[in-house]
Amino acid sequence: MQTLKMVVTGPFNSGKTEFIQSVSEIDVVSTEKRISSEVERIKETTTVAMDFGRITVDDDMALYLFGTPGQKRFDFMWEILSEGMLGFVVIVDSTRPETFREARKILETFRAYAPTPYVVAANKQDCDDAWNTDDMRIALRLSSDIKLLECIATKKPSVKNVLLELLYSILAELDTVNFQIAQL
Repeated sequence: MQTLKMVVTGPFNSGKTEFIQSVSEIDVVSTEKRISSEVERIKETTTVAMDFGRITVDDDMALYLFGTPGQKRFDFMWEILSEGMLGFVVIVDSTRPETFREARKILETFRAYAPTPYVVAANKQDCDDAWNTDDMRIALRLSSDIKLLECIATKKPSVKNVLLELLYSILAELDTVNFQIAQL
């Protein structure tokens, strides 16, 4: 069976853990710890190393999903988790425009680690105060060729759609590389 490593990244509280939990066919390996800082009390816990989940695409392929910590103090894990990735998803909380600049920096950081395919998931699109994707594209300075997908990280069909779009991009790039190698 072929396995493809995908990384799920984004700012703190953007929905990375929920994204992986909603689609993983195994119990997610998670390094959630209670938050001690009152400043970050948006939620009770945070990922300190990684989340890991798995989803089988078909008899021949499985996706390994590695979720990164979102807090800056744990960003040393980003490069470690990016090793061997074939693509990544940047999760952005559509209701928190104050995190868009950070999301853009994370995207640029992961592009520097490896020039692999990626998609951007506009999470929490079911919320009344969610930005629409057209406005988010402008705020995130994303060109029209970058896939910016609506997402609800707690809904399995929504997450599967995001992962399939990334998978299509990865497979298209692998086909291109295989074609170029065959031409040598």
